[in-house]
Amino acid sequence: MRSLPLPLALTARLSPVVVLATMGWALTSGPFAPTTTAEHKSTPESGASPEASAPTETTAAKTYSTSPAPCGSVSVATLKSLVPGAKTAGKEIPSTDTKVRRTCSWNALKGYDYRWLDVSYEITESDAAAQKSYTETTTEKSGGGAVPGLGDSAYSIVNLTTEDKQQTREGTVVVRAGNALVTITYNGSDFENKKAPSTDVINKGAIKAAKEAVTALEGGKAA
Repeated sequence: MRSLPLPLALTARLSPVVVLATMGWALTSGPFAPTTTAEHKSTPESGASPEASAPTETTAAKTYSTSPAPCGSVSVATLKSLVPGAKTAGKEIPSTDTKVRRTCSWNALKGYDYRWLDVSYEITESDAAAQKSYTETTTEKSGGGAVPGLGDSAYSIVNLTTEDKQQTREGTVVVRAGNALVTITYNGSDFENKKAPSTDVINKGAIKAAKEAVTALEGGKAA
């Protein structure tokens, strides 16, 4: 088997240092950066007992309290299908708060075929906060479409890029389930013919991973 030089963009993606640096930016500065909401406490009127005073606001709806382990969110069979040759254990990206934000990555080059899969979770303060972030993200990533029957709402988009005559096709699926956001990134290239997998292959693969990742959320439901 003859070796082929990797295009600069994909060589960078195979570098752990670049991967960690890139994901670090995404986790701290990207569209899924944590949302902060000011906390307001009601003060009972003078002379009124705490039991007699009515609360001034209701508790925000919160379906999930913690993120599941992302590297265990997708089945071994699915990983072998989507990322042939990858270590199924995956590689979790360091996070400052694993209760609310976690990401796992798998990537492999088998023969001339390269595949990359990311599964990311973000647990926001409330269902409303997750909806706001979901709307902002899907508006920014225009050109895709809704995925029915997945979470409370889901959106999928596939893009093709070419660099040094090498094609890469990447699919992104964003799902809102209660106060949780699940983001799947799946891409691939063929270094022999410089073509990318079809839109259908990438889109269906990303949606399949998204369905399993959303199912994995069930263990983190708030009491």
